Amino acid sequence: MRLITTWFKRTFSDPQIVFLSLILLISFGVILGLGDILAPVLASAVIAYLLEDVAAWLERRHVPRWLSASLAFVLFVLCLTIVLFGLLPLLSRQVTQLIQQLPNMISLGQQALMTLPERYPDMISSAQIQDLLELIRQEVASLGQAVVSISLASVSGVLTLMIYLVLMPLLVFFFLKDKQKIVGWFSRFMPEEQRLATHVWTEVDKQITNYTYGKFWEILIIWAVSFIVFTSFGLPYAMLLAVLMGLSVLIPFLGATLVTIPVLLVAWVEWGWGPEFAWLTTAYFTIQVLDGNVLAPILFSEAVNLHPVAIIVAILVFGGLLGFWGVFFAIPLATLIHAIFNAWPQSAAGVRQDRLVADPIDSAAALRCAQNGTHEISQ
Repeated sequence: MRLITTWFKRTFSDPQIVFLSLILLISFGVILGLGDILAPVLASAVIAYLLEDVAAWLERRHVPRWLSASLAFVLFVLCLTIVLFGLLPLLSRQVTQLIQQLPNMISLGQQALMTLPERYPDMISSAQIQDLLELIRQEVASLGQAVVSISLASVSGVLTLMIYLVLMPLLVFFFLKDKQKIVGWFSRFMPEEQRLATHVWTEVDKQITNYTYGKFWEILIIWAVSFIVFTSFGLPYAMLLAVLMGLSVLIPFLGATLVTIPVLLVAWVEWGWGPEFAWLTTAYFTIQVLDGNVLAPILFSEAVNLHPVAIIVAILVFGGLLGFWGVFFAIPLATLIHAIFNAWPQSAAGVRQDRLVADPIDSAAALRCAQNGTHEISQ
C-alpha cells in the first residue's frame, strides 16, 4: 500500500499529468454518458478534423482561411451527395434482392448438408445435421424478427437521418470556418503549462492522420479491385460484396474473416462446386493476401505501430463499450493510449530537467557538493 501511495504522490505531483488525466476523464465521460445525444456534434467534429488537412493544404498555398474552409466543405458535400444518391440506392436494391433470395440459399444449403452423412458416415451423423439445421432455423427466425423491428422503427430512423443530414453539414462548416475561435474559446479554460498534453496530441495527430489517409486509400483500392473482379466473373451483388470487402479493412483480422462467408456463399449458390467457384475463390484470397502483405505495408509504412494483440484487445474493449463506433475508432483510441504510455514515464524526468534549467545556481551548487563529497570519500 505504501508503494502505491508513493507512486501516486510522485506521479500526480506534476500538474501537467493531472491536467492530461482530467482531459482524458472528461472526454471519455462525455462520450460514454452523452454520446447518443451529442452524436451529430461528435461525428461532425471528426469529419471536420479529417477535412482540416485539405483546408491547411490550401492555406499553405496562400488561400484565405474562409475560402480554404469553404472549398474543403464543398468537397465534403460532393462526396456525401455521391454516396447518398449514387451508391446507397444501388446498395439498397442489392440488399433487397439478397434478402429475397435468402430462403432459396437456405434451401440449397439444407440439401447440401443432408448429403454429408451419406458421403462421410464416419465423420458426420444425421442427428448432427438435424441439430445444425435447427440452429440455422432459429437464427433465421431471429433475423426476421430483427428486420421487422427495424421496419417498425423506420419512421423514427428516417426522421433521425433527416436531422443528421441538416445538422451535420452545418456543424462541419462552422467547425472548419471558425476553428481558431473554437480552439481559442477552449484555450481560456486550459492552464498555461500544457507541454505534456501538447506532446501527446502531436504524436497522436501524426499517427491518426497517417492511419486515416492510409485506410481511405486502402478501402478505395480494395473496393475497386474487388468490384472489377466480381463483375468480370459475373458474380451477383458485385457492388454490395465489393463494398463489404472495402469496409472490412476497418476491422483488422476479423473483417476479412467475416466478409469471406457472404462472398463464398453467393458464389456457391450461383455456380455450385464448379470451376467458376474455384477461380473466384482463388481470386478472392489473392486479393486478401496482396492486401495484407503488399498494399497495407506500403500504405502504413509510417502509420501506427501497434502489436496485433493490442489491436485485437482494443477492438474487443472499445467495441464492447461504444458499439460500432468503438470498433470503428478502436485503432485511433489505441494509438492515443499508446502515445500516453510513451509520454508518461518521460514526464518525471522532464520535470526534473526543467527544474535544473530553471535554477542554474542551485544546480551548480548541487554539482559542487556532489564533487566535494566524492573527493572526501576518495581521500
